[in-house]
Amino acid sequence: MITAIVEFRLPQPMSLAQAKETFLGTAPKYQGMPGLIRKYYFLSEDGSKAGGIYLWQSRADAERVYSDEWKAFVRGKYGSDPSLTYLECPVAVDNLSHEIISG
Repeated sequence: MITAIVEFRLPQPMSLAQAKETFLGTAPKYQGMPGLIRKYYFLSEDGSKAGGIYLWQSRADAERVYSDEWKAFVRGKYGSDPSLTYLECPVAVDNLSHEIISG
């Protein structure tokens, strides 16, 4: 499994309520996405940065999504280019489903 952290600076600070509304607007496009196990949206405490933490079945699954078209979408929606960090994820603990996941 691969964890991908996507982060971008916002043109102006966003409130938690604004972030929730914005993120709920894009969340449906990630439902059922091939290879995506989970996605967490985040907003920094000061509202100046936002992004997502993704758990993918493989790096290839992630790289299919993080295309130039996707980067242009992020740039257009949030006003800045996203940074992208990949991390190996050998084990994940899911307390909602009571599972330990190992890829």
